[in-house]
Amino acid sequence: MIRINEVKLPLDHSEVALHDFVINKLSINKDQLVDIHIFKRGYDARKKNDIYLIYTLDVTLKDVDEEQLLTTFANDHHVKASPDTSYKYVAQAPENITERPIVIGMGPCGLFTGLILAQMGFKPLILERGKSVHERAKDTFRFWRTRELNTESNVQFGEGGAGTFSDGKLYSQVKDPRFLGLKVKQEFVAAGAPAEIIYVSKPHIGTYKLVTMVEKMRRKIIELGGEIRFETRVEEINIEDNQVSGVTLSTGEVIPSKHVALAIGHSARDTFKMLHDKGVHLEAQSFSVGFRIEHKQETIDTARFGKNAGHPLLGAADYKLVHHCKNGRSVYSFCMCPGGVVVAATSELESVVTNGMSQYSRSERNANSAIVVGISPQDFANDPMQGIALQRKLERNAYVLGGSTYDAPAQCVGDFLAGKTVSQMGDVEPSYKPNVKFTDLSSSLPDYAIEAIREALPAFNKKIKGFSNADSMLTGVETRTSSPVQIKRGKDFQSINTKGLYPGGEGAGYAGGILSAGIDGIKVAEAIALDMLNA
Repeated sequence: MIRINEVKLPLDHSEVALHDFVINKLSINKDQLVDIHIFKRGYDARKKNDIYLIYTLDVTLKDVDEEQLLTTFANDHHVKASPDTSYKYVAQAPENITERPIVIGMGPCGLFTGLILAQMGFKPLILERGKSVHERAKDTFRFWRTRELNTESNVQFGEGGAGTFSDGKLYSQVKDPRFLGLKVKQEFVAAGAPAEIIYVSKPHIGTYKLVTMVEKMRRKIIELGGEIRFETRVEEINIEDNQVSGVTLSTGEVIPSKHVALAIGHSARDTFKMLHDKGVHLEAQSFSVGFRIEHKQETIDTARFGKNAGHPLLGAADYKLVHHCKNGRSVYSFCMCPGGVVVAATSELESVVTNGMSQYSRSERNANSAIVVGISPQDFANDPMQGIALQRKLERNAYVLGGSTYDAPAQCVGDFLAGKTVSQMGDVEPSYKPNVKFTDLSSSLPDYAIEAIREALPAFNKKIKGFSNADSMLTGVETRTSSPVQIKRGKDFQSINTKGLYPGGEGAGYAGGILSAGIDGIKVAEAIALDMLNA
């Protein structure tokens, strides 16, 4: 099979244009072209009124000497042999295996750690403090309607992890030479995701599809011999002579195991404290804080795509922005949700946290993203527990600014830039539920963060026309961009000072989204499997 990269065609090219391009590029007859498989499709919108589609194609040929063909194109980096992208299991459990590996947490990392271990025959036990995804969704939507928060079942905790209530983005910038990201997406498609997530350059799924997919993947794990316990909180990791020996649950039950995967997510603050108290090596890690900004989606579509706004192959427009400020801080957009809503994402009482969520259709009236400022460990004494304390302080302050009812503090961009409060919204209606309270956001973040965001918003307007319009809406606060903690691990994926403990995913500081967390989960599963075989 032959791969052709960077195939550039007009946005509205004909159905036969790909075939014609391949035939002309390779100088073959049309009868020699058996099939074209689209490995990837993106777009180039740098000239918004002259947008092109960019393809990577895998081509099946007949009656062609492929080695000779590749020799002909030896100096053309666009034509190469198609790589082997199939996933290969690193181990298979013996029939007489007696130990069961434990996976703590069932977000994307824990889900794929458990799935891959089950597919290799290791019959994992997965412990999730929250509820099953269906019951968790009920609790989450109830909170948005009634302000009744279940601290163990919400946007952060429960089957599927925090990514369940998000845009469901499935792209990442992590290096992936083994195509583990493709394995993640293939499992999602097998569970009911649209087939297009395999090849579009910025695939996404959306919350409602993710809920049903996670349920199907859970059933697969169980069919393969795995066990899953919901509403099961791990109280303590048991450690003897720097070796994990098992876990103790909040019920007092002790479960023995020398292999424990830690996929707890970025909001398991009580677990971070327990690990710190037990002497597991944790380090402070940078994170970011800021606001959610909302615009009408049509504003972003027009700014990005011009006359092509609304084209079905382009969908709702997104953006990615960064600005380096005079005070040395960087401000950037994060977790952009086209056609989505801003959601209440706290997991603690008397706190306000925002996040963004989209459905697969991305059909809501507003676009939103986080506009956040980088916070370094030096800002909190290089102490991982102080990073958590800073997040908590900002979240509780936002709760008070919002009226102490789980409403979120909000302000129009024009008023924020001018430093004044207006008690009514402009043209952009905030989507946050339960509700928002208009207030002065300047006291919701550290002064250096407010200063940086006030400098960045007009700069972003030069890249996205209308971005800092006076009626654009800011809702606070966004604090859970990433974990303030990294649980250090070695090349064997085990904690550097606690053998048998395998930190993984976003909470441990090794991922930043659904896809990268799933990839990390696969790597953790492989490391556990190989160590169990060699034990």
